[in-house]
Amino acid sequence: MESKEQLQYIKKVKSTNKRVIIVRFLILIVFFSLWEILGDLNIIDPFLTSTPSKMLKSLVQIYNDGTLFRHIYVTCIETIVGFTLGTLLGTLIAVILWWSKFLSRVLDPYIVVLNALPKVALGPIIIFWIGNGVEAIIVMALLISVVVTIITVLAGFNEVDEDKVKLLKTFGATKLQTLTHLIIPSCIPTLISALKINVGLSWVGVIMGEFLVAKEGLGFLIVYGGQVSQLDMVMMSIIILSIIAYAMYEMVHMLQKKFQY
Repeated sequence: MESKEQLQYIKKVKSTNKRVIIVRFLILIVFFSLWEILGDLNIIDPFLTSTPSKMLKSLVQIYNDGTLFRHIYVTCIETIVGFTLGTLLGTLIAVILWWSKFLSRVLDPYIVVLNALPKVALGPIIIFWIGNGVEAIIVMALLISVVVTIITVLAGFNEVDEDKVKLLKTFGATKLQTLTHLIIPSCIPTLISALKINVGLSWVGVIMGEFLVAKEGLGFLIVYGGQVSQLDMVMMSIIILSIIAYAMYEMVHMLQKKFQY
């Protein structure tokens, strides 16, 4: 049975969480209200910054065209595939590098160079190699997220207490047993952090890819809106991207809470 102090503490935590949610919504309401008012009064140029009402009209127009959900679906699928492949492949390579210290030392400078290299510079090469399609966009998202995953996860593996590793070796544990029973369980927070990082990086990669080759998707809408000077469409697409990216981040956060408890 919970004590009075525990109940008071739980009540206080719930109350704080409610206030946080309310303040978040108030900030959004005030922000969009000021944006609308300043645009209507021409204090800010509504052509350059658009306004919430104009973005809503653009949203309704694209919805009536029957293409809105198709654009959202395409971008989401590309992001999920790139996110999943980047995380799995990056984690697998990190495991291989942890397994072989020699290979890790050999490849370390190459990984650093790949991490520092602007991936958008590889865009034209990827298009020539893979083609002008969805595959190129997914590869772009993969390239951006995989290197960061390798670095993050490998660093987590190497930070596991060496005394614990030696203790398992003393009891005759194999390297595979050390990996599965100590290294990976100890690095769950690191893996979750890698997932959080990859959420943002995958969206960046997909939008960059859509800027270059897409014929549909939210990135395509942003580029097309800029080309035809429909900045309402551009801002509307950015807002949709922000909402979906936040939802994806919250899913990872829920996964983190599940492992914490």
